[in-house]
Amino acid sequence: MHDVMMWSHSQNSVNIPNSENRALHQFRNMILCLMPHSWPLRDYIDYGCYCGLGGSGRPVDQLDRCCQVHDQCYTDAMRHPNCRPFWDNPYTKIYSYRCDRNPRRLSCLSRNNACQMFICECDRKAAECFARSPYNQQNNHLPNYKCH
Repeated sequence: MHDVMMWSHSQNSVNIPNSENRALHQFRNMILCLMPHSWPLRDYIDYGCYCGLGGSGRPVDQLDRCCQVHDQCYTDAMRHPNCRPFWDNPYTKIYSYRCDRNPRRLSCLSRNNACQMFICECDRKAAECFARSPYNQQNNHLPNYKCH
């Protein structure tokens, strides 16, 4: 299965249309916007105690804390008054954003409704947090017993 991604190029930026991406790939692409040489699905899918599915215990480092905050943001989105249960799930909700390449910067676009904007901001803040946090290879594939 191949994902087709449409990119509208303009000077030093990329506009990513919301109809062409799925939510997980949007978050991945936000990370790639700020860290173009990273491998988000490999690097963050099972990092520390909070990056990837689930989460418990104390975050092992700054990067893991980014994931904990992102998880909480998604929990808050599911309770947001403008987000409808099921339809506005942050794991599947599509939103509009812009990736500026020079300087590297993410922006959630004003055409988002209130729920889309909240979820977009969750992902934008997490991507920015990832970009400023060191990656410790020892915390990748951390055994569960270290997270209690």
